[in-house]
Amino acid sequence: MKKLRHETELVHEAILAGVKYAEKRGAAIFEPTDSAADKILYIYRLLVHDKIIQPLPEDQVSQQSMRHKLAIWYSKQLPKDHPLLN
Repeated sequence: MKKLRHETELVHEAILAGVKYAEKRGAAIFEPTDSAADKILYIYRLLVHDKIIQPLPEDQVSQQSMRHKLAIWYSKQLPKDHPLLN
């Protein structure tokens, strides 16, 4: 798994987009005290359930791999000339 150039920023933006997606869908209500790890896990599982992203094999599911998958998911939603993709 090759780390993306701006992966940290992409993960942060993916969490924001994922929270918005989950709340708009009516699947969850996140509290300000929810940890980033909990949000990442929930968003990853929701996107897999909705067949938006392909699931990882269960033996490869980790916080790092879920962060990477969310970063890739979010990067595909950005325009080609976005600064985070350069």
